[in-house]
Amino acid sequence: MNPSSPPAPTLLDIENAHRLIRPFIHRTPILSCEGINHMVGCKIWFKCENMQKVGAFKARGATNAIRSLEPVQLKQGVATHSSGNHAQALSWAASLAGIKAHIVMPSNSSTVKVDAVRSYGGNITLCEPTLEARESTLASVIEQTGAFEIHPYNNLKIIAGQATATVELLEDKDDLEIVMAPVGGGGLLSGTALACHYLAPNIKVIAAEPAQADDAFRSFTQKTFIPSIHPDTIADGLRTSLGSLTFPIILAFVDQIVTVSEASIIVAMRLLWERMKVIVEPSSAVPLAVIMENPELFRNKKTGIILSGGNADLDQLPWII
Repeated sequence: MNPSSPPAPTLLDIENAHRLIRPFIHRTPILSCEGINHMVGCKIWFKCENMQKVGAFKARGATNAIRSLEPVQLKQGVATHSSGNHAQALSWAASLAGIKAHIVMPSNSSTVKVDAVRSYGGNITLCEPTLEARESTLASVIEQTGAFEIHPYNNLKIIAGQATATVELLEDKDDLEIVMAPVGGGGLLSGTALACHYLAPNIKVIAAEPAQADDAFRSFTQKTFIPSIHPDTIADGLRTSLGSLTFPIILAFVDQIVTVSEASIIVAMRLLWERMKVIVEPSSAVPLAVIMENPELFRNKKTGIILSGGNADLDQLPWII
């Protein structure tokens, strides 16, 4: 990177994160499906982070962030705000480290994710489902507990940890032409883009976002930060705004952000369940939905997709609702 580049983890940071978290996480499988490939006219390899610890890629960043802290920083535990997967991941990683995790969750969080956070030992405080409420409630919790904040995505250690999923993808599939990830707060996308930039700069990085939560797309195209306000998407993990760290990285190293309809997200999610027999949550299905709506962008291309998580609420499956 040149001096004008945004603050971001270096390749060494990402490699160190990979070594640090390796004893605690899964090296998730990479799967493909000839039926889906035939349907969309390209070859897709899915990095199955839905099979990761706590059911999501978030285990990578949370583990790296906690394991990178000094003992004095861990003394009063850690704290964050999250709609679900980071909350679970931080609670799980904190339990392995023998410390407390204080979690602020919006009141509209998925029931299955709230229950999972409790099962991992997280202390939950509910708040209104707005970014302002999440941040103000978290500030109050930190003031009361003295816990060390680990932001769900606007944290360099988190970004470096999330990048390791793409490092593994590129190690196992060295001929990819496109790599895709969904985008919410941008931690996974930032890490994905950086890993490709360092290790395979010829790869095109394309982000996928629900059209009904398109703040990242608008921020990216207008090159100015636009917050997420009242997002209305079933992809609950993608309802957050970009961060002050993630947005500049995305501007610098992501090639394109493409939005997609709710109907296509549901179709893609069901297709992954039925054809590949993998359980994914709606956020994970967004990249495949983008390919299904925009086949001309991907025709005959070798494409890798990070399947971000599998924490679906089985009582609230979108095709049943």
